[in-house]
Amino acid sequence: MTCRIIVADDHPLFREALARTVQRVLPDARVEEAGSLAQVLALADAGEAPDTLILDLRFPGLSDVQCLARLRRQLSRTTLIIVSMVDDPGVVEQVMATGVDGFIGKSIAADELGATILAIRDGEVLVRYAPSGLLPNLGGEYAAELLTQRQQDVLRLIALGKTNKEIAKALAISPFTVRIHVSSLLKALGVSSRTAAAVKYTGN
Repeated sequence: MTCRIIVADDHPLFREALARTVQRVLPDARVEEAGSLAQVLALADAGEAPDTLILDLRFPGLSDVQCLARLRRQLSRTTLIIVSMVDDPGVVEQVMATGVDGFIGKSIAADELGATILAIRDGEVLVRYAPSGLLPNLGGEYAAELLTQRQQDVLRLIALGKTNKEIAKALAISPFTVRIHVSSLLKALGVSSRTAAAVKYTGN
């Protein structure tokens, strides 16, 4: 059966580009567009529940995180993915705490955007974005020294083989925040895995 996917963003050009990306990675999907929360709710009430809602965080009618939490409860069977230019880890953590299925930064490449949407729809809870002030791809010990103190703490624990849950407990932060720090430091170090990051940390 054809799945329904709603792409909701009040910027027409980005909404159209995002809809094209979704259609490319899910060619059999019925992709619908909305420019306001009222349009989202009207589409959601029309016919079967949408399989996926891809929603801009700064969206007309979505005034605060509580509104997002209510929308999450209202569309309990829908995969809810937030897209945003926001790159504040604290805001991202608040958004993820509402129970959404993923957070994607608008600044990531189109291919990564499509792949992340597919992964979230397959059941992974993901955060993918490029925080502001991201370090250049320097590599080696120099890049490790330029990480923030918190990123260095996370990297040290990764090198000790700790899981995100164990890191969260050790640093008294949430697993979502750990995930954000891990994503940031991997990009800063120019590596794609925790193992590679640990190798750079230890110098092996």
